[in-house]
Amino acid sequence: MLLHPPVTHFAIVLPFVAAVFGIIYLFSRSEGMSKLSTRVFVVTAVAVIAAWYTGSKAGPQIFDYLSSTGKHELLEHKKLGEYLAIAFGIIAVLKFAGCLLKKFAIEAVAVILLLAATAMIFVQGKDGGEIVYNYGQPFKAPTILDTLKEASATAEESEECDAKVEVYEDAMDTIGSLSEEVQAIYGETGKKEE
Repeated sequence: MLLHPPVTHFAIVLPFVAAVFGIIYLFSRSEGMSKLSTRVFVVTAVAVIAAWYTGSKAGPQIFDYLSSTGKHELLEHKKLGEYLAIAFGIIAVLKFAGCLLKKFAIEAVAVILLLAATAMIFVQGKDGGEIVYNYGQPFKAPTILDTLKEASATAEESEECDAKVEVYEDAMDTIGSLSEEVQAIYGETGKKEE
């Protein structure tokens, strides 16, 4: 079972939540908000690292099902995910150290870095969605399998070779129509696989 999709939702939302708490801390400078925002930063870093880890396990499972463009996008997605996991880990350590040492400047740097990293998280999320919906389209697989099973059953009932070929050609047409419909929904009309 792929854990990456549900984990990524936390990795996308929590940086935004941490940024809000960080900004509130910058304006309030209260010790309570420092501690609270630090905890949120640490939880956020854990979520981003978990998203990277689960993604590194999910990537190889879908790699072979992607087009060459999709494979390239997946590798780029993986690389950015690794950089983000490292960045959020460093940011959490900075914020924790600033809170522990009661150094506002260190905490302020952590908040500013978090804002930049949060913007990159949204880019990463957009890229991940494009990999699934534009290049992977795994949701077509059950329909394709059902179409092929039905064609196989119908072909076995027929005794003529031409009739069997026609059944499989009809199945291929159905699958092609499905692919075109899905590509039109997701804005992929006119793009060709490499």
